[in-house]
Amino acid sequence: MDFDRLVVTDLSRRYGRRSALRRVSLTIEAGQLVGLLGPNGAGKSTLLGVLATLANPSTGSVTYGQVASRSADVELRRCIGLLSHELQIYAELTARENLEFFARLYGLDDPVGRSQRALERANLDARADDVVEGFSRGMRQRLALERTLLHEPRLVLLDEPFTGLDESSSLALRERLRDLRDDGRLVLVATHDLDVADGLLDRAVLMKDGRLTEFDLGGGTLRERYRATLASETR
Repeated sequence: MDFDRLVVTDLSRRYGRRSALRRVSLTIEAGQLVGLLGPNGAGKSTLLGVLATLANPSTGSVTYGQVASRSADVELRRCIGLLSHELQIYAELTARENLEFFARLYGLDDPVGRSQRALERANLDARADDVVEGFSRGMRQRLALERTLLHEPRLVLLDEPFTGLDESSSLALRERLRDLRDDGRLVLVATHDLDVADGLLDRAVLMKDGRLTEFDLGGGTLRERYRATLASETR
């Protein structure tokens, strides 16, 4: 299957009496790079988890093209790539072994070649046969990103992808994200790295207390706009 639109309608997610998401609505089209902004605990990671089909909505719906999340199966999940706080790589394996393992887990053709190309994109080919346990956070982050993208997902969900990256790696990631957008992917990036994300996003949405609103990217830097918006909402 494939899809070119993600539609979230009146989505809520509760954990007991606590509401993590409150009637969230969002539409993302293919070829859009959307920023998900908001303070810690606002519900950003919960939203990404629901969109990745790791959790069901308590109410509301998520539709991938014509397919509803409640009928999600392996074919839909093949179209989704998630980079979460838990990087989902094995510290006791080498970088190459990690990527080849996931390539085979996804049932991809040419796992060796795909893994090598991913290592080169992550600028880790010189460390390909080193055990990941000895990697810095930034190196692990780059490896985990390429693990997320190995199967060329249509929907790319990234939770703080710039964590631990130096300036050079951050710039490389910006270009990688632009390439994904230009390739017709639907990309949703949750980030606190507003200076890095400035000028990168096509759109942004702001999550606070489980509620989602469109965020105006016009006028001033992204950080200035973000601070001003949060300040106005607390008055």
